[in-house]
Amino acid sequence: MCGIVGLASQDHSVDRELLRAMAACLRHRGPDGEGDWRSPDGCVGLAHRRLAIIDLSPAGSQPMSDAAGQLCIIFNGEIYNYLELRRELEAKGHFFRTASDTEVILEAYRAWGTDCLSRLNGMFAFGLFDSQARRLFLARDRAGEKPLFYRHTPGRLVFASELKALMADPTFPRRLDLESLDFYLAYGYVPGERCILQGVHKLGPAQALIYEPDSDHLAAWRYWDLPDPAPERSTSLNEWREELDGLLEDAVRLRLIADVPVGILLSGGLDSSLVTAMAARASVKPVKTFTISFPGHGALDEGPYARLVAEHFGTDHLEMAAEPASVALLPELARQYDEPLADHALVPTYLVSRLIRPQAKVALGGDGGDELFGGYPHYSFLLRHQRWRRAIPGAVRTLVGRGAGRFLPLGQRGRHHLMGFAQDVPWSIAHINLFFDQRSRQRLLAPVPRQGLRLDTRPESYKAGLCVPGQSILQQATRVDLATTLVDAYLVKVDRASMLNSLEIRAPFLDHRLMELAFGRLPDELRATSHARKMLLRHLARRLLPDGCDLTRKQGFTMPLANWFQGDWGEFMVEVLSQVDPHLFDQRLIDGLIAGQRRGLANVDRLFLLMMFELWRREYKVVIT
Repeated sequence: MCGIVGLASQDHSVDRELLRAMAACLRHRGPDGEGDWRSPDGCVGLAHRRLAIIDLSPAGSQPMSDAAGQLCIIFNGEIYNYLELRRELEAKGHFFRTASDTEVILEAYRAWGTDCLSRLNGMFAFGLFDSQARRLFLARDRAGEKPLFYRHTPGRLVFASELKALMADPTFPRRLDLESLDFYLAYGYVPGERCILQGVHKLGPAQALIYEPDSDHLAAWRYWDLPDPAPERSTSLNEWREELDGLLEDAVRLRLIADVPVGILLSGGLDSSLVTAMAARASVKPVKTFTISFPGHGALDEGPYARLVAEHFGTDHLEMAAEPASVALLPELARQYDEPLADHALVPTYLVSRLIRPQAKVALGGDGGDELFGGYPHYSFLLRHQRWRRAIPGAVRTLVGRGAGRFLPLGQRGRHHLMGFAQDVPWSIAHINLFFDQRSRQRLLAPVPRQGLRLDTRPESYKAGLCVPGQSILQQATRVDLATTLVDAYLVKVDRASMLNSLEIRAPFLDHRLMELAFGRLPDELRATSHARKMLLRHLARRLLPDGCDLTRKQGFTMPLANWFQGDWGEFMVEVLSQVDPHLFDQRLIDGLIAGQRRGLANVDRLFLLMMFELWRREYKVVIT
């Protein structure tokens, strides 16, 4: 795991000192080493911060060039099947000077060009300059685990692992993108290729990009997509279980490969418990497991569930009580999440990463299991709603939805579900996990930013538009979650929190073979129904996990934010929100949210969203235009 930065200039004016200053902003992503490279003509510059995981020797340092001096690469991530690819390439006559997976990418590109991406099983973001073809090749992994921001202006391209590196350029204009702010207020993250700052883009999951400095030509494309659902086949439940068992075991086995200690993020939930089971099976010695507990907070306390699994598999288990977490963390985390994020689980994710780092440099987690195998409660909710949608006339549903938006206050549970029920299934999907609906956002924003928004780009329409007509409700919902909330919220949360501690997190469930199984072949009824979820995973878990595991609970690393709001956290949040920019937000609506939270409405997540944005705005001195 590393941090990467690159510059390319049509006028051959790459500034090496600027390149190094940008890379210095990413030291937390790679404290083990640094390096930079500039093409002889000053056309391209690449810089790297190294977190050494595979081939710890100096030979594995980056930027790395091939033996002929034609190619140079900077790479963030891991290629899990690099040993298999290396053997294939050696059989074709390729020679290797290092034991690193980085060199495997170089030689794979030499052998197959940009088609090499289809052969990589891993999480990655990289930039590769081909001096002979005079092109810069950027790519990101299929699931979007590793980030890549870029900015293209006339005659110049700059890219980096994190937005803060781009902001290290003193000429970079830190102007707020109002449409992206609208998305953030709706969902708590900025989805897709958008960015919270004007002029910046994110390379999407499974996307690649070619930039030719001489012509200033840029072209991006997708190199992989989820398969379309295949017709159901006559496969027994046990046959599906055996296939899942084999794929998950191999995905975990590959992600245990490292030249440094590896641990498991064990929340005690179904996904991380299955990862622990597979790791225990694959490892010749006890695996290390880690969890964060919240004693005294009932269902939010993961400790007992994690301990049960750890004892069953004989893991070397470490648990940390996270309460009370200091509010002093929040400005630090707002600085790290240089595109603001409203998921308050970033706090326990940071804490568990900090717990792990002295014991291990790599950890495996359960991210992706819910999206692949139908784990979220709203999947069953949507399926139940479908029956009501058929029974209730459209005119009545529209009336109910409009009434909910107009007369129910923010924080009233069920408000957004009723609003989504007013239209078709994609509209319901678009209203799940919504923080502020369109009318509330209009009230929250001050007049000038409000007038700068276009109705045709509103977030709800964007998310509804990602649904594929003709697919089942479950296929539509899980695909939208995978493409939006997972990529731009949950994976961002994990990447930034773990990398702030210089820890690499790997997600076995996001192996592309498992994604293709879940979305392309697995029947809906083995994923989720109107009353049950994760049926196939639970079938596997009954064979592998200890008696006493609650296979129906849905939790994961989170924290009791509503309870903490009554103490120091609430005081801090109110203080921050009392000083928002009046040119951006209406203080009266914010005060109303605070008052509603105090009288029992569920507004604490909205207040956290606004607080994290305000802390971010102050930290990076963003201009509102």
